[in-house]
Amino acid sequence: MIDLLSLAVPFFLAAIAVEWVLDRRGNVGWMPWQDALGSLSAGALSTTTGLFTKLIGIAVYAWVLEHFALWRMPAEWFDLSASGVLAWLGVLLTWDFFYYWKHRLGHEVALLWAAHSVHHQSEEYNLTTALRQTSTDFIIGWIVYVPMFLLGVPLHVFATVAALDLIYQFWVHTRHIDKLGWADRVFVTPSNHRVHHAQNTPYLDKNYGGILIIWDRLFGTFAEERDDEPVVFGVRRPLSSFNVFEANWSVYRDLIADSRHASNWRDRFALWLRHPGWRPDDVAARYPRPYAPLEAFQKHSALVSEPSRRYLLTQFTVAILMTLVIGVLAPGASWQGLLAACVVLWLLLASVGIASDARPGAVAFELIRLAATVPLAAYAAAEIAPVSRGGVVVAAIVYALSSAAWVVRGDALASVPEASGQATSAELSDASGSQRESMSRS
Repeated sequence: MIDLLSLAVPFFLAAIAVEWVLDRRGNVGWMPWQDALGSLSAGALSTTTGLFTKLIGIAVYAWVLEHFALWRMPAEWFDLSASGVLAWLGVLLTWDFFYYWKHRLGHEVALLWAAHSVHHQSEEYNLTTALRQTSTDFIIGWIVYVPMFLLGVPLHVFATVAALDLIYQFWVHTRHIDKLGWADRVFVTPSNHRVHHAQNTPYLDKNYGGILIIWDRLFGTFAEERDDEPVVFGVRRPLSSFNVFEANWSVYRDLIADSRHASNWRDRFALWLRHPGWRPDDVAARYPRPYAPLEAFQKHSALVSEPSRRYLLTQFTVAILMTLVIGVLAPGASWQGLLAACVVLWLLLASVGIASDARPGAVAFELIRLAATVPLAAYAAAEIAPVSRGGVVVAAIVYALSSAAWVVRGDALASVPEASGQATSAELSDASGSQRESMSRS
């Protein structure tokens, strides 16, 4: 079966590069490098952890299809004839319908929000945001699609339409495309999806559709982007970090802490199943965690030196290449070798996140990571491609030593003093509004 998402990755990266050029030429500042690295890190982590965790959903789906399907759709239905195309479209629309409900539940159930929140934590909105995906959806997210296998949808058909739906959703994560007229009334478009990523009160919990916005219109969750309510992107309780591991863990950590503090088991369970943000009265009183007023919202920033920026961009380029190589090698690799290769990547992503936040200890963590890279890479090579082990070891040593020299010889990971005066939501709204007026005139 062809992996459409993997085939689409080069096109995703090319489109991101084009948007970056547009951002620089227009001097609009919609793709700050730290946020972009954080979002792409989430994509790399989700992709590589998924090599292990997606097996859970696949195993469940195959089991349901084998033992509980009400009937089995013949694979022969899904060809390129007229009736076959209709069959593909029917399953795609069915998947999109269930995606709407999965997405909506991801905003209405705290356990599901803990996973989905990763996608919303960016305070920017660009094509890198599309790749900002969770690494913990495997815990329970797969359950929404079980009815499709009760209906007998073949696994390969399910995987194909899921990939097509997700590929469609990539392009809507941009601010460079304004409203699209009639298309905004039928399809999920950039304007409709900007609303979904907003933290403004009129836009909260709206526009869940994947391809069709019709589901939102049918079920009362549609909101139109308004000129008098410029979008402020992000979440009401900001992540305040560019670290992908903090992004994936933060909401779970809060839920676990509240569960420990709850005085009875009913509240402990309710915390995970009720609407995100709900807390027992006694827990909220003893451990207040107030939401900041939207008017006082400030984008997260961490000022780092120019040498640090160059170093982190170089290291992240290595991370992107590693992600692509791991994806290519994964089908024929042993799980031990694959895990070792992924750990090398995950440590790199963690280090980039820590340094992007200008955290204390960034230099120490980076040097420890570089020291660990060589034995991990040697083990991965021995498991995956023994013939190439020598070359991989030499390359890992050269990489580790040159990177370490870059770090210790100067201020490669040095932070700079925090500047005063971050943009408030009012200023952000003014900027967003002026840009929207500019787009409408062009």
